[in-house]
Amino acid sequence: MSTKFAQHKPWPGGCPIRVVIADDHPLTLAGLLHELQGRSGIRIVDSAMSSAALVKSLEKHAVDVIISDYAMPGGSQGDGIMLFELLRQRFPDVGLIALTMMSHADVIRSLLAQHVNCIISKADALEYLTTSVYAALAGKRYLSPGIEAIVQRHGLQGRSPSRRRHLSPRELEVVRLFVSGLTINEIAHHLQRSKQTVSTQKISAMRKLGISRDAELIKYGIGEQLTSQGIEVPQQPKRTPAPISEQS
Repeated sequence: MSTKFAQHKPWPGGCPIRVVIADDHPLTLAGLLHELQGRSGIRIVDSAMSSAALVKSLEKHAVDVIISDYAMPGGSQGDGIMLFELLRQRFPDVGLIALTMMSHADVIRSLLAQHVNCIISKADALEYLTTSVYAALAGKRYLSPGIEAIVQRHGLQGRSPSRRRHLSPRELEVVRLFVSGLTINEIAHHLQRSKQTVSTQKISAMRKLGISRDAELIKYGIGEQLTSQGIEVPQQPKRTPAPISEQS
């Protein structure tokens, strides 16, 4: 169940909770900032529109809680589970809140497996955001109603009701990137894995899902809202040809 806080008071000691917010959509970011700015006991120290900017901000500022979108394609630090793994490893003492539009049970399962216990659906009201900040700081679980419904429906608090459809976090990332339009080579470069590893993970995911054709996988991903728009793959630097020496 979601953790409830009756009042939003400054944290003991009178120091405000220092928060960084990251989202690659300007209007969404503006809404998040508007919701938290002026809240007693909360101070926004910075905002970011990419994973690279988020990590740079965290290296620069002392922060108590990170609020980050799940899907922020194009950043050099990746997005999705890869980004949240990085945040957990590099900033283990900072509270972490995931924002997502994705309703796929494996996305929520993967976040919970990374000990991201505060998850807010973008389809829910912004009013849940403030409570999640206090929960994240206290190390408590807080799920907005939309996420809580997914957890209850799919039994994510206990044993998965359908192991056949349970994709691993790495398989899920490969599927998400593939249905978003990336090739196997581009996914391998994006995730910094070998082409063979990515291909194997894609095949394994399709087998678990009972899917045999790429078209079916794409249809499945769209239906499960797994697509991320605007994913960019960094281009490999081109080698400059060595000058041809003239012989006399």
